[in-house]
Amino acid sequence: MADHSAEPIDRPPIRAEIAGNLLELIESGEARLKTLLDLIAGAEQCIKMLMYMFNPDEAGEQVRDALIAAAARGVEVRLLIDGFGSDAPADYFDALSEAGGEECVFNPSYGRRYLLRNHQKLVVIDDRIAIIGGANIDCTYMSDHGAGHWRDLWLRIEGPEVAMPSRYFDTLFRWSRRTHHGFNYLRRQLAEFSEWRGPLQWKFSGPLSMRNSWWRTIGRDIRGAKRLDMVFAYFAPPGAMVRRIGRVGRRGRARIITAARSDNNATIAAARHSYSRLLRRHVEMYEYQPAKLHTKLAIIDDTVHIGSSNFDYRSLYINLEIMLRIKDAGFASAMRRYFERELEDSKWITPALHKKRSNPWRRLKWAISHFMVNVMDYTVTRRLNFRPER
Repeated sequence: MADHSAEPIDRPPIRAEIAGNLLELIESGEARLKTLLDLIAGAEQCIKMLMYMFNPDEAGEQVRDALIAAAARGVEVRLLIDGFGSDAPADYFDALSEAGGEECVFNPSYGRRYLLRNHQKLVVIDDRIAIIGGANIDCTYMSDHGAGHWRDLWLRIEGPEVAMPSRYFDTLFRWSRRTHHGFNYLRRQLAEFSEWRGPLQWKFSGPLSMRNSWWRTIGRDIRGAKRLDMVFAYFAPPGAMVRRIGRVGRRGRARIITAARSDNNATIAAARHSYSRLLRRHVEMYEYQPAKLHTKLAIIDDTVHIGSSNFDYRSLYINLEIMLRIKDAGFASAMRRYFERELEDSKWITPALHKKRSNPWRRLKWAISHFMVNVMDYTVTRRLNFRPER
């Protein structure tokens, strides 16, 4: 098994040009931080940043100071962070406001919107370049070394498709600053900005919507698929999706990589709750070994889904999430090569190994974790800190 605990930053990135848009995959944490700082430094008109976590560590300070410098030179800077996910103290962004930037905390109160979390990660530069993915602003997401770092992805998009997430950010920023807007208004906005046609389709999902555009789209893609490769750190899907994945395993090939290491071991236990049903349907299950896994990626035939959403109830029905659906055979082939590399560092969970792990107590723990992860915020379930079985 190769050791990717120190992922090389100089690996040629996966790139593609699709419908006039340039796409580039950013695998390395160090490359993510450098890319973000370079984009902020080069911004001329506006910077829009939306993050679940923005933590006051070394990486957070570098990004914050870069935003302050941009605002000071006249760039319009707006920052939206989640009040539950971020550890930044109340005065952490005062200097940004003093420099002319705007900062807003999403849903900071304990009112009726308390359970709704902004789990999205989005950066828009000058309305022409965007970054999406799973990584937060924190040293553990911006590093490639040591046991504490996260394995994750960002995707850089440059071109006309950036206009949609830019307008979406503007709407969400206004909504977050006005306490009188309710769920219905937000649901309408999510539906308005989600796309259903074209090789690149933005999918914005949100609170308690049974017409979730990403959920419906990926469900449709899986329903007719013959080949399915997925990497989801938090994997606790509803039964209907388990059955669809199982049908792919029976008529073609389905492979899923989940986490073996995390700072939230309840999510590992929750994923293992679904293993038995998937293994019976010939789905191949793997667990990523070298680092904590945080990737959100699905490759379905010639289509790729990438963004901020986990594969569980909370991401599908409660959290605000951003996913991009990319239908392009060449890009899907390149991403499948990425998947194969991740597979080399993953442990195959055979039916025999899963059976050996299983006992009545563990099955109960897996079931409890599956329920808790699907209804409670990840920062809450992290406190359970179940010890995972090897």
